[in-house]
Amino acid sequence: MLAIAAAVVFGFALLLDLLNSNLGAPDLFNWQTLTLIGLLLLSLYLAGVGRGAGRTGGGGGRWYRGRRPGRG
Repeated sequence: MLAIAAAVVFGFALLLDLLNSNLGAPDLFNWQTLTLIGLLLLSLYLAGVGRGAGRTGGGGGRWYRGRRPGRG
């Protein structure tokens, strides 16, 4: 989810840069600030923040615990 948010922020920053717009607040919403926000979101995603407990919870991908039915 954070990677998608980073992609949206990067796309918005690209549009601001291409249209030479500052949204009325040049110190707050410039393309450098949005690029840094996008890099922050991307780094948080790569660090593992925002992943669900199902992926990081132990078990190594094994969903059934105990004896498997039909096996000896």
